[in-house]
Amino acid sequence: MTAPPPLTDRAALIRNRTRAARAPADFLHLAAVDEINDRLAMVNKSFTAPAIVSGFPTFWQAAFPDALCMTDDETLDLTPGAHDLVIHAMSLHWANDPVGQIIQCRRALRPDGLLLVALFGGETLHQLRAALAQAESDITGGLSPRVAPMGEIRDLGALLQRGGLALPVADTVPFTVSYANTSALMHDLRAMGETSALSARPRHFTRRTVLERAEHYYRQSFGTADGRIPATFDMVFLTGWAPDASQPKPLRPGSAAARLAEALGTQETDLSD
Repeated sequence: MTAPPPLTDRAALIRNRTRAARAPADFLHLAAVDEINDRLAMVNKSFTAPAIVSGFPTFWQAAFPDALCMTDDETLDLTPGAHDLVIHAMSLHWANDPVGQIIQCRRALRPDGLLLVALFGGETLHQLRAALAQAESDITGGLSPRVAPMGEIRDLGALLQRGGLALPVADTVPFTVSYANTSALMHDLRAMGETSALSARPRHFTRRTVLERAEHYYRQSFGTADGRIPATFDMVFLTGWAPDASQPKPLRPGSAAARLAEALGTQETDLSD
């Protein structure tokens, strides 16, 4: 049997990023840097050998000058056991093998090293997705994959366990940006390097009638009172630690020294058979 094509066309993704680097719209990367720094500030540990994996390593090198920065190739240029912190920055949502990326990052960590992942997920661009789907269905009678699918936070959090990380935590920070119209939104997506790089994407220009109908549905369903349209970006953050004997572990079932009813100050009642 022939293997299915990968979700992401890496050549197209690299072209999109190269074009975006000429005049980047990096405000969401700046927001990700702030969020990552906030999370690192809450960790009672100093990191001396950080590494960063990103589709925009130049930007992240400027934000973390002491880190080793590299592109998010399918095989990462990471030395096993060389780092106490690895940040996978704003690119895992394009990975054809996200679990493989996390496993490679975990192997690069020293025991009790931290992996911190920032990516788009959840309801990211749900307004644009809905408007384009309705417009294309009306005009052409079908649908084309135009916006990359986004993982839900529960599924994304499970990637850490599958990748062998301990103490996994997943949380999301929503950002809503407003635009004058869909053309302005798509201009920013190009400047972010986030336009479609799906292997199954249409290879022709989208019909003007589809774009005009999408604008109509976008405003009709999501438009604001001031005449602008919102675009949601859900930024998901995943944190996990390379396993180490010093980390806290769950107690053996039945080993509790006190009853839950006593701790809650309530009466324990037997369940009927």
